[in-house]
Amino acid sequence: MFPLVDLRRFFWLIVPILWCCQTSLSELRVRVRLEDGQITEETLQADSERDCITLEFRKTDGTFVTYLADFKQSVKIFRVLILGELERGQSQFQALCFITQLQSNEIIPSESMAKLRQKNPHTVRQAEEMRKIENLQMDVAVNFTKALQLSPHVHNICAEAKEAIYTRQDDVRAWLEKGIDGSMFEVLPQSSSLPALPTCKVCSREWKPCICSYRLSLEWIPCSLKYCKNRDSSGRTTTYKCGIRSCQKSYSFHFYVTQKQLCLWDEET
Repeated sequence: MFPLVDLRRFFWLIVPILWCCQTSLSELRVRVRLEDGQITEETLQADSERDCITLEFRKTDGTFVTYLADFKQSVKIFRVLILGELERGQSQFQALCFITQLQSNEIIPSESMAKLRQKNPHTVRQAEEMRKIENLQMDVAVNFTKALQLSPHVHNICAEAKEAIYTRQDDVRAWLEKGIDGSMFEVLPQSSSLPALPTCKVCSREWKPCICSYRLSLEWIPCSLKYCKNRDSSGRTTTYKCGIRSCQKSYSFHFYVTQKQLCLWDEET
């Protein structure tokens, strides 16, 4: 589906996928249509023992996206591996990690996910519900070596993004209330406090700091359980699980970078 254009693209064939779990897993593969109209395959894996779900897919341009829901820690992690532009001085690839709190209605439990089966694997799935895009001001940097306190999965998923792990001040406040060590967090410069700090999209110099934006969409995600009603022999109404509801969810992350060179995709959006 994704031809090898050059040696850089070969790299994505050897990236180990599905960082979440390495024990007995339940796997589901779903064909979906991306925003650009191209078809790709999402791979979802559930680990009920470690209580996590991983969703991964490759975009048309070779970008590799990982979403992990850690139910034990109530944390979700996004990891993006973006092909670098070697002709413009970038490295072979650029990695980003975004960590935020996991809300109760975002994705079904890992035990329910483990029971899902694909009846027609060649069908291109379309989500039943299109959820509103979420704009996230990722205004805090996270220290990689201390981030295990947030989730044991951070060191696997974010290993390539040690210098580019972000979260929000709202999340930090919630974690501090739970006793998380605050020394792992560093508040980053923001345009609200530095009026001269532009967005990378309008920044004219590649070596100047700016506010970068990155958007990604999860085209098909099992976001909630469906319940049906039945009557037993005594006429009493009972409720039981009878399926899942699928959602499409987009996220727009905004974060500080020390130079526009680290956010070249933003000029193309």
